[in-house]
Amino acid sequence: MKAAILSSPAPIAQRPLQIVDVADPRVRSGHTLLRVRACGVCRTDLHIVEGELPPKQLRIIPGHQIVGEVIGGAVDGIALGARVGVSWIGGTDGTCMYCQKGMENLCDSPTFTGYTVAGGYAQYAFARNDFVFPLPEALDDLHAAPLLCAGIIGFRSLRVAGVQPGERVGLFGFGASAHLAIAVLQAWKCEVYVSTRGQSHRRLAESLGATWVGDESDKPPVELDRAVTFAPSGDVVITALSSLRKGGVVAINAIHLDRIPQFDYDTLLWGERQMRSVTNMTREDARDFLALAAQIGLRPQVTVFSLNQANEALSAVKNDAIDGAAVIVP
Repeated sequence: MKAAILSSPAPIAQRPLQIVDVADPRVRSGHTLLRVRACGVCRTDLHIVEGELPPKQLRIIPGHQIVGEVIGGAVDGIALGARVGVSWIGGTDGTCMYCQKGMENLCDSPTFTGYTVAGGYAQYAFARNDFVFPLPEALDDLHAAPLLCAGIIGFRSLRVAGVQPGERVGLFGFGASAHLAIAVLQAWKCEVYVSTRGQSHRRLAESLGATWVGDESDKPPVELDRAVTFAPSGDVVITALSSLRKGGVVAINAIHLDRIPQFDYDTLLWGERQMRSVTNMTREDARDFLALAAQIGLRPQVTVFSLNQANEALSAVKNDAIDGAAVIVP
């Protein structure tokens, strides 16, 4: 099969992904074999390819937003030919304290798709049987792919922030995840305030019905009940924190953050304001979000790349060169 292989992390401008032919995968015990129909491109993939997340394998196929057709290893409830999704969490140990307490997103020994095991920048992929999700018919391949991480983790971020229907919610950064979260917030009748650096991203936020849109240096005109940051920047976290009412919460949706600057406790954190990190997702998050996405007719804005253009797709994500999400079709 054809696959995009990362052998040595490097800046994406150096085109570190090599598009090569590798051996076709074979069915293995406890796993489902998929023909990849589409794979969403996530900023986490960029962190892996550029080495901001330390390498876990000598050679790895990135990609963890996989829409695939089951062609081997089918299990009860998922037949051959079924269309399923695979996300970032590719498996958990099921035995650690966190798994036992229903917090599998914090598992001590997790498997990460496209990081510790091969992912979806390829024509075929494997997934553990109990970590694939049947996809609603209402979600086609291209529009389902970005939901499988950007969508699920954005949904979890809203849960971590404690968003309640009708609240004022700030989204700081407006890329692949935020442009999906806004649809959920609108379904919950929330007012949405967007701060983001890219002019095209601001236009997209306006077109999707944001209550207010500003650039990254603008402060929302009202105090926010909740905020979610999507940019891997500590400066943005401070901006979001400064926009909260007393008792408000900032959820930091980032697997990698450059640093959080020193800030004044008395003016920014006092008053029982809170900062919370968002770590991975659970299968419950995935099931709940995919059902909601089908119910509200969520259709992300996507730009399609071929597998041969995997480096270009990641470059586009890094440089905010596209609105919405990038999707690779093998």
